Amino acid sequence: MKELIKHHILVVDDDEDILQLLQDALTFEQFQVTTANRGEKALQVLAREQIDLVVLDIMMPGLDGIETTRRIRQKFRMPIILLSAKDREIDKVIGLEVGADDYMTKPFGIQELVARIKVQFRQLERLNHPHLYSQKQSEWTEPSSRPPLVLDEQKYEAYIHGVPLELSTREFQILNYLYQNAHLVLSREQIYHNVWGDEYGDLNTVTVHIKNIRRKIGKQHQLIKTIWGVGYKLVLDGEDG
Repeated sequence: MKELIKHHILVVDDDEDILQLLQDALTFEQFQVTTANRGEKALQVLAREQIDLVVLDIMMPGLDGIETTRRIRQKFRMPIILLSAKDREIDKVIGLEVGADDYMTKPFGIQELVARIKVQFRQLERLNHPHLYSQKQSEWTEPSSRPPLVLDEQKYEAYIHGVPLELSTREFQILNYLYQNAHLVLSREQIYHNVWGDEYGDLNTVTVHIKNIRRKIGKQHQLIKTIWGVGYKLVLDGEDG
């Protein structure tokens, strides 16, 4: 029988007890787990191994979680879940702005972390095999080709006038969801539910990610319009006024 391919998770935390706890819990859930107790060591692991997802503590000596996330995003696009003992909104915003996909506050439940990790992998599966999840397969375009914005759902890559956008996995998921519903107004709740896979959550994370996408789109940021009090919509080729 063909051996099941396990997702490889890198867990980074300077607390050895937490490292061991997470390694045991995630191994029990059939994940392959590698650990690192410093941001510098995490970058070394990423340089030599194929990692599918990173769980990363913010408060670490030396290279902290924020700077580690920033450096990871310069080269890699796997999902990143940040862990922090702080519950301040500004910490969440900074973490998401530098490229994290999710954020959890310590102490947290192991099962909730496992659930969030599985959500990340389900989202990647949807991006890698969109035809399996499209309700209207006959309308699915692969890759998409509406200028000036072009999306390739298979590679989860986005281009503006042929120039690649350096989007995180979560940012691509949001842009792709807006694209598939172009010219429809989508509330933050709809975006969160469809992209994160959760019914409820911090809707400010949607706002932060939209801000990051607009910044990366640059002069074409007007493609994503804010409908005040309602949500957002993607407008292509100036078709909407």
